[in-house]
Amino acid sequence: MHIPVLLQEVVEILDPKPGEFVIDGTINDGGHAKVLAHKIGSKGTLLGIDWDPKAIGRAKESGKRFPSRTIFEEGNYADIPGFLKQRNLGKADALLLDLGLSSEQLTPTGRGFSFSTSEILDMRYSPKEKITAAQVVNGMPEKELADIIYRFGEERLSRRIAKAIVKERRHKRILTTGELARIISSVLPAHYERGRMHPATRTFQALRIYVNRELENLSSILDHLDQCMKKGGRVAVISFHSLEDRIVKQKFQELAKEGKGTLITKKPLLPSRGEISANPRSRSAKLRAIQFI
Repeated sequence: MHIPVLLQEVVEILDPKPGEFVIDGTINDGGHAKVLAHKIGSKGTLLGIDWDPKAIGRAKESGKRFPSRTIFEEGNYADIPGFLKQRNLGKADALLLDLGLSSEQLTPTGRGFSFSTSEILDMRYSPKEKITAAQVVNGMPEKELADIIYRFGEERLSRRIAKAIVKERRHKRILTTGELARIISSVLPAHYERGRMHPATRTFQALRIYVNRELENLSSILDHLDQCMKKGGRVAVISFHSLEDRIVKQKFQELAKEGKGTLITKKPLLPSRGEISANPRSRSAKLRAIQFI
């Protein structure tokens, strides 16, 4: 079961009121959206977006019980300005982006987001995307592959990992998460990161970010927030690694310096010890927010 991260903090910051228009740009299973929908009530409108068609299917089922007028769109949050125009919805009072994987995506899905089970090396949120992780792993030149692992995974041993991948694929294509995780583990030190994470964690993160153009899409929506938000509109973004958080922090600071918004969070809000204990996956979450002027 997916547990929404920093739920109380999101509701307090977005402060949705009856009759308002709220966007959940990464609706997943609708955990945050359900609470937001009840806050805006029957006269409010909720637009729920997700790139993953399975997540949209689950959200639609949950949405049948939402009291608000609810609209669902399969797509990326970078597409929000287009959806608003197509639906003639106008600008929003509140926007939430939860950039983390859902629990459903981390359990066996057949798409290879996790190395906990051996699955096809895919890693696409949307089947409409053309490039898979298998294509990257088996076709990318060694230097470019190392650069991807270093840039998007912040993996200091990226060159060692890329060299091992290229050596292995000369004999046979690498097609499963289990094979890739084994290759990575075989060339990293026995006590890698002092056992705090699986040796393949950063490489898998890098491949997922690259395949889905996650940072590019995040930068795109942040650059077009003025097309989406009303004056007084509130935006909250939950990130889960430093690359995302850095982009959000810098863009919010730019908006504040330009006089377009006021920072609601000068420092990111973090989950409490109680929340981390109940939901360990929340431990790396950071929430930043801004209000448009």
